[in-house]
Amino acid sequence: MSYVVGLLLTLGLLIVIHEYGHYRVARACGVKVLRFSVGFGRVVWRWQRQPGGTEFVVCALPLGGYVRMLDEREGEVDPHELARAFNRQSLARRAAIVAAGPLANLALAALLFAAAYWAGMQEPKALFGAPQPDSIAARAGLRSGDWVQAVGEGDGQWRDLRSMTDLMWRLTQAALQREKLALRVSDRDGRGARTLELDLGTLEPREVDADLARRIGLGPPFAEPLIGAVKAGGPADRAGLAQGDRVLAIDGAAVADSSVLRERIRAGVRGAQPVLQHWLVERGGRSVTLDVVPRVDAAASAPYGRIDAMIGAPAAQVTVRYGPLEGLVRGFERTWDTSAFTLKMLGRMLVGEASLKNLSGPISIADYAGQSVRQGPVRFIEFLAIVSVSLGVLNLLPLPMLDGGHLMYYIFEGATGRPVSDLWLERLQRGGIALLLTMMSVALYNDVARLLGLH
Repeated sequence: MSYVVGLLLTLGLLIVIHEYGHYRVARACGVKVLRFSVGFGRVVWRWQRQPGGTEFVVCALPLGGYVRMLDEREGEVDPHELARAFNRQSLARRAAIVAAGPLANLALAALLFAAAYWAGMQEPKALFGAPQPDSIAARAGLRSGDWVQAVGEGDGQWRDLRSMTDLMWRLTQAALQREKLALRVSDRDGRGARTLELDLGTLEPREVDADLARRIGLGPPFAEPLIGAVKAGGPADRAGLAQGDRVLAIDGAAVADSSVLRERIRAGVRGAQPVLQHWLVERGGRSVTLDVVPRVDAAASAPYGRIDAMIGAPAAQVTVRYGPLEGLVRGFERTWDTSAFTLKMLGRMLVGEASLKNLSGPISIADYAGQSVRQGPVRFIEFLAIVSVSLGVLNLLPLPMLDGGHLMYYIFEGATGRPVSDLWLERLQRGGIALLLTMMSVALYNDVARLLGLH
């Protein structure tokens, strides 16, 4: 249910804001607005303040909306209302009306990001578990329990990090540029500061996707190797493990964090047979040695070990909160950064330098919306802001059928002194429809592939 609620709230709010941008600027320019529609198809709700005024409607298919204005190209216009027709407006006014929708989405995103920063967001601390062996992170010298506190970029400036989210954003940008990224790290208590350098130039731009952290070799957020709830009668219970035990070593090899502990447990099989493991755990301030025999889980393609107990303490969280002015500035900065990143990714996908797997469709949006609703209002506000940026940027692309396509026509008209011919308008419209349908098909395929575990 949360998926449906989240999707409807997301689409409803962002469509209304987008169309209201067109509506408000059209009214300010003296253009008569005939209809303000949320959705397409059969009208399910209608309201009109007075005869001849704007008709506000909600339609059955809530996947978009439109503002219909008085226009001689779409029907006859009474002579006394010609001055209020869209096509009779100056080039600057027409461009302003068209651009107002996407700009309204970008302005909304900035305010939503600011609201999330004012309220404060719980995010994972930039504290990592053990990196994957022989990975970019491991070669750079990153160790289990390292806390990344700042990044150094090409301008020589160090930028403090507030959370894992900040770090992943910087990593993504550096990977797209194939740059090296300096990290200032310490242990998890803030001691022993040192500087590392991640060589992200070895990554191809098409590898910058949802698996970027894994490609770099970054471990999961650091969590203590603690035993949680133990299932009665399971391998952990039979071995004498108890909730709260801290695992120090397995077969003489130190266990640095919960991710290493999980790997050792999973590796506790040989072929399809369990392997006896000697565990050293800390319990109540003293060391205890236990013999643990994982059970074999053969449900996957390769059998692995399990002990039927919860593993690891919750990852450390930090509250990211800004003051009124700083939060507003940060909201606009993040909107700008996210817009630039979106355009950069689209450009790289267009020339084949980034994977088309990054395109998402309505199924993914519904999934993320539902997850953010369950995580609380602040997360949902942040999600709304991200989708609002995407909607604003997408509509500014110079593609026929989109607002950016109309702006492209106006640029041509301003440069040549004449509008685009009807013949070329028809050709461009057909090409634009074909391109949009292709993008939607790829996005829908990616959604289904993610659901089936193919991506």
